[in-house]
Amino acid sequence: MNETQRLAGATRSEVVSMPAELDITNARLFGEELIAALVLGNSVVIADMTSTTFCDSSGARALAIAHRQAAALKAELWLVVAAASVLRTLSLSGLDQLIPIYPSLDEALAPAPHP
Repeated sequence: MNETQRLAGATRSEVVSMPAELDITNARLFGEELIAALVLGNSVVIADMTSTTFCDSSGARALAIAHRQAAALKAELWLVVAAASVLRTLSLSGLDQLIPIYPSLDEALAPAPHP
């Protein structure tokens, strides 16, 4: 389910709500949803993973593919992650070094400088 949001300034962004579990059964679907939001011309797509408590390597791969697509489109993918287990998966995969990660949607949407 998508929710369109505006960030400060003229940045066009979209928030994509992610599932409670991001795994082999749904990673491709949600990865395609992130890419679709990027292709629509959003300069920032925020994957809201605040409800996500599990993410396996398939989920991490889908996020990596979406990140590469964002870079190709000169856009950005940001993640909002609350669960320590999901943060661990992102750390083990190295995605925490490539993709900005925020602890809350409010912080990701704040007009302050982003990491």
